[in-house]
Formats: sequence, C-alpha cells, structure tokens
Amino acid sequence: MKSCCLFSTNAVNGICFVVGLCSIASTLQADDDFEHPPISYQDSLSRDPVARLLERIQSGDESLVPDSNGNYLKSLLHALNVPETSQCLVFSKTSMQILHISPRTPRAIYFNDSTYVGMVVGSPILELAAIDPQLGSVFYTLERDEKAFRIIRDRGQCLSCHATSRTERVPGVLVRSIYSDRSGRPRSGSSTYITDHRSPLEQRWGGWYVTGQHGTMRHLGNIFADDRDDPQKVDMEAGANCDQLPKAIRGSDYLQDTSDIVALMVLEHQTRVHNLITRANYESRQATYLDRSMNIALGRAADFVSESTQRRVASVGEALLGGLLFADEYELSSPIEGSSGFAREFQARGPVDSKGRSFYQLDLKRRMFRYPCSFLILSEHFEGLPEPVAHYVRSRLRDVLAGKSKPPQGVRLSKPELDSIRMMLSEFKPGWLEEDPVQEARSP
Repeated sequence: MKSCCLFSTNAVNGICFVVGLCSIASTLQADDDFEHPPISYQDSLSRDPVARLLERIQSGDESLVPDSNGNYLKSLLHALNVPETSQCLVFSKTSMQILHISPRTPRAIYFNDSTYVGMVVGSPILELAAIDPQLGSVFYTLERDEKAFRIIRDRGQCLSCHATSRTERVPGVLVRSIYSDRSGRPRSGSSTYITDHRSPLEQRWGGWYVTGQHGTMRHLGNIFADDRDDPQKVDMEAGANCDQLPKAIRGSDYLQDTSDIVALMVLEHQTRVHNLITRANYESRQATYLDRSMNIALGRAADFVSESTQRRVASVGEALLGGLLFADEYELSSPIEGSSGFAREFQARGPVDSKGRSFYQLDLKRRMFRYPCSFLILSEHFEGLPEPVAHYVRSRLRDVLAGKSKPPQGVRLSKPELDSIRMMLSEFKPGWLEEDPVQEARSP
C-alpha cells in the first residue's frame, strides 16, 4: 500500500472525520473508466469495513484509544478485527513513505479477509485499504496529533500505483518483490515481480523479511543485492529458514517479532483474488450499462444482451474462476511452517461443514490450502458481483465440479477434490450451485 495525502476535515466531538477533496489528484484520475458511470468510484459512498468503523465512531458505538505513546495501531486493529499475528514486514523503499522505511525500520502490514493496515515507524499516519463489495479497494489514512486523530479517504493519489496493469487496472492491492540494496532501494537494472500464489518461491519477497521454515526451497526475503554490476546475484542461503528477525530491528516498535511466511502467502493469494473480483464486477457493470444505452438507441428489447457483453463477461468470469481455483499454483517441494500463531488463527475463521472441512484449512506441504477453492468465494466482495458475471462463475463452477466441463486452464483438481469442494459449497451457500432455468435460458 502507498501512503496518501491529507485533505480537508470536519471536526466531530474533538475527532476529525475527513471528506477528501483533492482536485489535482481527481483530475489525474479523470480519464479512468471507473471514474464514470456506472462505477463512479470517487463519487460513490463506500460500505467497506473502514467506512463502517467511521459510522460507529461517529455514533458513539466505537472508539479508538491510543497507547501510552499516542499510537492508535493496536486499537485500530482490534476495531477492524485484524489479527496482530498477520504482521508482515517490508523494508524496500517502494512506498511514498521512503524517508521512514529502511531495513532497520521496515513497514508493517496487517490484514484480514477484507482490510489491510500499514504502519511505518516514526510516521504520524497509518495506511488503510478496505474492500467494498461494489468499489473494490478503497484507500484511507489515519493521521494523529497530540489531541486527536482523523481518518481520511483518498481522492485519487493512491490510484497512481493502485489502479494499473499490476492490479488488473482497477483500484486494487498488490505484493511487490524487488532486489534491494542495503538501504532498501531497488537495485537499478534488476527485475521486479508482482507475486501471488502462482509465483515461484525464488521470485518472492525481495525487500521483505520472512520468518518461518520452508525446507530446501529458497526465496528473495531477508537478503540484499550487494553486487552493483550483477544486481540479481544474491545469496539466497543467507535468507533461508529464519525463525527470527534481524537484531537490528527494535522489537518494541512492532506488535510481533515475526514476519510470518504463511501470512505472506495468504496475503499474496488474496490480493490477486480481490483484484480479480473487482475487475469482474466493473467489467460486468460497464458492459450492461453500455447495452442499456445501445438498446434504447437501437430500439432493442430492454433486456437484450449483446455478443460483446457476453464475451466481456465470459472473459473476466473465466479469469476469476481460475483465481478462485488456484490456476497455475506454484507446487511446494518442501513443507512450510509459520513462525507465529497466524496459521492457527486463520484456520479457525471458518465456517466449517458437517465433515469438519473449511476453505480456510491449510495444507502447506504440496500447496497452500487443503481444499483449493479460495475462501474469498464466501466474502461480501464476491457476493456483491453483478448477476451476469455471478451467473457465469456459478454455472461454470457447477459444471466443473460435476465433471461436465473442463476447468479453467491451469487448474489441477482430482475428482475427490472436486467432490469435496462441491459438497462444501452446497453447505456454505445453500442452493447456490442449483440451476436457475430462467438464467440458464438467458446465458451465452
């Protein structure tokens, strides 16, 4: 996540709640399709977890309490139900807060299924990204001073990095891996990677600290690119299988003494799927909106669906289905073991079916999850999909799980795995996989 600028505020009972107005940033983003109807990203009221927290604070039902140093991080995480064990530490200077970030003072990121919180030592702000079912990622900052705090919704500046090809060209989140020098700066002439569950481990976590065990596999975490002439010549052995953070990091600055490898893996997976859900939402709504206009102009039936719209919906729906089913997932060659309580807490989130199965259950021997269907299929974000693309994903998934059609390219699931996922979905989302004769008649 990138830090965002601060904007005009309205004070309420000593606490500042911000309505952002940044004409320069808005102008820079004006050409983005999602700034126009039917999305109207900046002009739409968000119902993400941070927006709902603000409502609770304003009504007096919730409050944030600073710690003895005046920091709101611990209280904010509690209010947003974000576990401290999710802490991941990134020391690369790839944020707007580069003056504060270094290998000695890495940026801490905490997350749950729908919210991301970033903290930088020595900075007066906390960075937030929260997922709205219709808008996708919405960005905020919490700024504090001696007397109060204020939470600010970004008005476009974050999107210069968070709405590009790296995020499916929608407001989104990402995990970036680089070759870092010893100050945290990316090495000139070296590769950079946006990583997720498909990425080889040897491309992951450059510029991040990684604690936990991973056997014979290697990654770019915990190490530096010291060779100016050959910046990608690094000693991966030096960063392998570390259970502790470097002693140069002051433990009292952070809530945990870990940057858990399992948390990092879950973070990578869900950032990709969040972006795919948002893209599917936007494309479906935009295509339907265009059809409605063309139907009026051409005198067609109001519910006519063009071939162009069918293709757009199928394209984003298929990509989303592949993400949900872990298409092209990197196969682990050694067991993974975290260094904090994150794995235990994550697996307890549920829900659990009648046979004790959950989409949150981890494998960590051959792949990430025991049942390779993303837990985000149960999220508000996924439930917010417009019916055209929701129907496409639902009908395709139903046929794939029943063995009636081929899965998306790169999906590798056995029949027992398909059967397990089908039975779990039937319990978690009753009736969802059943055929709808009306919708089936209208489908492409």
